[in-house]
Amino acid sequence: MRNKIVAGNWKMNTTFQEAEDLLYEITDLLNERGKNDTMIIICPPSPYLEMASDIGVENDFFVGAQNINDHEKGAYTGEISAPMISSMGITHVILGHSERRTYYGETDAVIKAKIDLALANDLVPIYCCGEVLAERQKSNHFEVVRQQISEALFHLDADVISTVIIAYEPVWAIGTGVTATPAQAQEMHAFIRGLIGSKFGDDVADKINILYGGSCNAGNAAELFSQPDVDGGLIGGASLKAGDFVTIVNSFSE
Repeated sequence: MRNKIVAGNWKMNTTFQEAEDLLYEITDLLNERGKNDTMIIICPPSPYLEMASDIGVENDFFVGAQNINDHEKGAYTGEISAPMISSMGITHVILGHSERRTYYGETDAVIKAKIDLALANDLVPIYCCGEVLAERQKSNHFEVVRQQISEALFHLDADVISTVIIAYEPVWAIGTGVTATPAQAQEMHAFIRGLIGSKFGDDVADKINILYGGSCNAGNAAELFSQPDVDGGLIGGASLKAGDFVTIVNSFSE
């Protein structure tokens, strides 16, 4: 059985006090409504990682970073390394997000280096892949995702790749309010699982967790998560609203 996972990507939002309040509001609601066996990963802004980790240890959720640098250490002012994150007890890190690719020019080669550093420092990568609208309209979406996954992940060993979490994020659905239909999500998730299987074997493909990211919210999560190859969600805006986020966490049991 694969894990059921809901990860919240807070992006560049919240002050320190707002972040702390939101974490306690989420944990209070989880306790009030009853928590199922969904794995919860919260990815707040980096200045709040230690605070979030302390709360996570007390309340049974994991904490992830939103990014790391592609070097282990050095003269990279303002950057955060994998060893730094790992030394704080952080367990996960989002890598390859479309916003990093688009706004900061991250290439598949850079992301590959980050994945290797994350794994070398006992961090679980949440690897994002997905196509922009023009690529889907030209029916190139499968080839785009194939290239992203093969260039970033296919150098790994079979026992390592199974620890990576893949998040499919159709870029045209991120923050737009437009969501891939459950059928579209399932189609791509099945393609990704087949791609992993063709390289690493069906046993590995059956174990790897694939999340959907792209305007997943409290209203559509249950239907998306009901698809056989959708193992949960990487949640953006809805993760900043405690009630919505907890509803999404509990969508597996609905």
